[in-house]
Amino acid sequence: MSQRQGGRPPPRSDVAVLERMATDLAAEFPGFFSEQTVYRYVFESYTALRRTAKVTTYLVTLTRKFATDRLTALAQSEGAIMSDVPEVLFVCVHNAGRSQMAAALLDHHAQGRVHVRSAGSAPADSINPAVREVMAEIGLDLSKEFPKPLTDDVVRAADVVISMGCGDACPVYPGKRYLDWDLTDPAGKSAEEIRPIRDDIDARVRALLVELGASASVR
Repeated sequence: MSQRQGGRPPPRSDVAVLERMATDLAAEFPGFFSEQTVYRYVFESYTALRRTAKVTTYLVTLTRKFATDRLTALAQSEGAIMSDVPEVLFVCVHNAGRSQMAAALLDHHAQGRVHVRSAGSAPADSINPAVREVMAEIGLDLSKEFPKPLTDDVVRAADVVISMGCGDACPVYPGKRYLDWDLTDPAGKSAEEIRPIRDDIDARVRALLVELGASASVR
């Protein structure tokens, strides 16, 4: 069944799994959120992912990852969890190319000195295969990553928000640093055409690390 039918209720089998998931996650965030909040985040995350992806095989697994990250971001933004490293959010339209490459490169070079998230204002159903190819060429595996919808909680948790061609889709909060990177969209391009985009992002990420007070690793 296609997840593009995201407005329809989830299958009964998924509902049971999601309810157990909500119970488990509530136990992972003791004292942070009510069970109702965790339940809502789990089902909202499932619905958002189901709306855009084509295949439901791994939907429940991806929902847990997405909901956990959103709840963590919410806890950070509310001061319930303190982060001792800068939080960076990359946002593009589809979260299938530029923002995924930037997140992977920053995570690789920072080696734990920066926490990275990425999202899309209109997420695609999967990561661009040519993007996965050019990232694999430099030893970065995107096979387990997936496009994620942009949500308010991850923006609120970020210290630096970097947009890449998504216009005004990202909400603006005081006290955050907003950057706009003018990058060519890799959609529809070959691996050969995407390599310069990857390398441009890599140079920008390394410069950002210097600004954030973290040194880049040697690739």
